[in-house]
Amino acid sequence: MKEKAKNLIAITGGDPAGIGPEIVAKAFRDAPEATHGCFVVGDVATLRRAACAVQGEGGVALPVAEIGSADEAWQVPPRCVPVLQVAPPAPLVPFGQISAAAGRLAGDCVTWAARAALRGEVAAVVTAPLHKESLAAAGAPYDRYPGHTELLQAEAAAAQGCSADQVPVRMMLANEELRVVLVSIHLSLREAIDRVTVANVRETLRITQASVGATLGRAPRIAVAGLNPHAGEGGLFGREEIEVIAPAIRQARQAGMDVHGPFAPDTVYMRARGGEFDVVIAMYHDQGLIPVKYLGVEQGVNVTLGLPFVRTSPDHGTAFDIAGTGVADAGSLLAALRMARQLGRQESVSA
Repeated sequence: MKEKAKNLIAITGGDPAGIGPEIVAKAFRDAPEATHGCFVVGDVATLRRAACAVQGEGGVALPVAEIGSADEAWQVPPRCVPVLQVAPPAPLVPFGQISAAAGRLAGDCVTWAARAALRGEVAAVVTAPLHKESLAAAGAPYDRYPGHTELLQAEAAAAQGCSADQVPVRMMLANEELRVVLVSIHLSLREAIDRVTVANVRETLRITQASVGATLGRAPRIAVAGLNPHAGEGGLFGREEIEVIAPAIRQARQAGMDVHGPFAPDTVYMRARGGEFDVVIAMYHDQGLIPVKYLGVEQGVNVTLGLPFVRTSPDHGTAFDIAGTGVADAGSLLAALRMARQLGRQESVSA
């Protein structure tokens, strides 16, 4: 990897009908140090519209510069948004509406950024929110992917010439108070329960040990939440803790991991927040995301663990209801940028 590519971050614009372009524009407007060495993978017209929505005092619009290659981002002055046009220019999509055009643009941007990261042209990818229904409406190939994580996993697998199952990834939500890693992601609750197997829990623990351990510089203290109320209460409310989760924990401990549980899901997060554990393993999407988001979506960061490159994202969605108003908070995106920078430096050192 060239020296400058070690510090270059690609930011995808997200769904153009949502708040993604606006929070990206705000990040460049308000945090020139955090956005130095970053560029937007997106649509120039969409970013210019967003820049007008978040213009500063005196009604001066934030400048948007079209760049011809990623490394030109270094030449763009502070408080100017460098945009790499990766899809053919098209009419602007309406704010707050699901559309195939919006989904395809968002998907094309993520695909370009992932491939650039896999080629070593950028140090990390930060993704602004996309809308899952718009992504599905875009048709093939994007209708195969429930969201960012699965699309990025597929790109990583294709680059390695293997199936997606051979590139296991996990979602981690993190803020300054809590880290949570999920056993399953975008599935119905019924399907998610079926994914609670010894192999899946053990693989989640392995990925968490490697990724969080690299961040901390030591072995993480891992807590595992149960699936059922009160962690099954000794089998009274379900036997998954006894027959699935506990055996996976035993195997992980035998492999030298500092793993504990299964604990009651309604109290384990408080224990982790109090400093007893570095990270909590949750059995399904909402079990893990609700406590992190309750602490404040403006500081939450979504990190995809297990990819061969760094990917982070804000811990919120497209917010169609406020898109175009300029009131969206860029705090979570800036937190994602800072975490991507930190993780990118760690990967560079380890390489």
